Amino acid sequence: MLYSTKTPAAKRLALREMLTPGAARQFPGAFNPLSAKLIGEKEFDGIYISGAVLANDLGLPDIGLTSLTEVATRAGQIARMSDLPAIVDADTGFGEPMNVARTIQELEYAGLAGCHIEDQFNPKRCGHLDGKNVVDTETMLKRIAAAADARIDENFLIMARTDIRAVEGLDAAIDRAKAMVDAGADAIFPEAMKNVAEFEAVCNAVDAGVANTTEFGKSELFNRQELADAGVALIIYPVTLLRSAMGAAERVLDAISEDGTQAREVDNMLTRSRLYELVDYEAYNRFDTGIFNFQVPTLDIDSTARTSRLATN
Repeated sequence: MLYSTKTPAAKRLALREMLTPGAARQFPGAFNPLSAKLIGEKEFDGIYISGAVLANDLGLPDIGLTSLTEVATRAGQIARMSDLPAIVDADTGFGEPMNVARTIQELEYAGLAGCHIEDQFNPKRCGHLDGKNVVDTETMLKRIAAAADARIDENFLIMARTDIRAVEGLDAAIDRAKAMVDAGADAIFPEAMKNVAEFEAVCNAVDAGVANTTEFGKSELFNRQELADAGVALIIYPVTLLRSAMGAAERVLDAISEDGTQAREVDNMLTRSRLYELVDYEAYNRFDTGIFNFQVPTLDIDSTARTSRLATN
C-alpha cells in the first residue's frame, strides 16, 4: 500500500548486486507510477525511466527540453511506487560538470538507484536518429568524474552512455567506454549497436555493459539469451510500454469516433477489478472502512455482461 517498502539505499544495493556480466537483467521502461507497479508485479529485475518518455509525456520531443526539476520530480514519483531499483535517463546532466554534480544529488534525494549521463551536445537527439554530435573525450570524462564525486551514497549507480558509435565507429566507442570507466563510471551504455557482436565487443572491454532494445531503432530486437551470451549485464526497454499504451489509446479513440461507442475495444482494456487490484484499493480499508466497502466485479464474466456493466457505470 502507498509506496515502496524498501529504502532507496536498499534498492541501490540490490542494483549493485545484480549488475554482473551476462546476467542480462531486464528493466522495462515505466511511463508513469502505475506502470512501475505493474513492472514490479510481473517480477522484472528493475525499472528504467527514459528521458524520451518523460519528454514525450509532456508532449515534447526528446531534444533536451526537460529540466532537472521535471525529471527528478517525475522519476521520483515513479521510483517510490516499487520495491525494484529504478534507473533514470539524465541526458547530458543538465549542464556543465557542476550542474552534473547537482543532478546526481537531486536524483539521489528523489530515491533513484542510478542514472546515466551521455556524451552528446545540447540540444541532444534520440540515440537512434542520424546526425548526432558528441562532445570530445575530455568533456565527457569531466561529466563522469563530477557525477562520481558528487554522489552521497556510494552505491548510487553512475552509468555512462556513449553515442560515438554512430559518429566515429565501434573502436572509438570501445576506447571511450574504457576511459569512462577509468573516470568513475560503474556501467557503460553503448548506444545504437549494429549487432550482437558489437555488444559483445563492448562487454569484453568493460565489465557492465547495457543493451538498449528500443523498437524502430538501429539495433535489432535481440532476445535476452542472445544478449546474455554476449555478456550484457542489463537490458532496457525504454519506450515499449508508452508506445503500447498510446497505440491502445489511439485505437479506442478511433472506435469512439467511428462507432459512437468504445464497446469494440472493451475486451482489450484493463478491467475495473484488475485496476483496483493494481492500486491495492482493498488495503486502504485498514485505515477507513468507508473507502472499500463494495463488491468489485469479477473477471470471469462474459464480454457482453462486462460491456453492459461498463456502459451503465
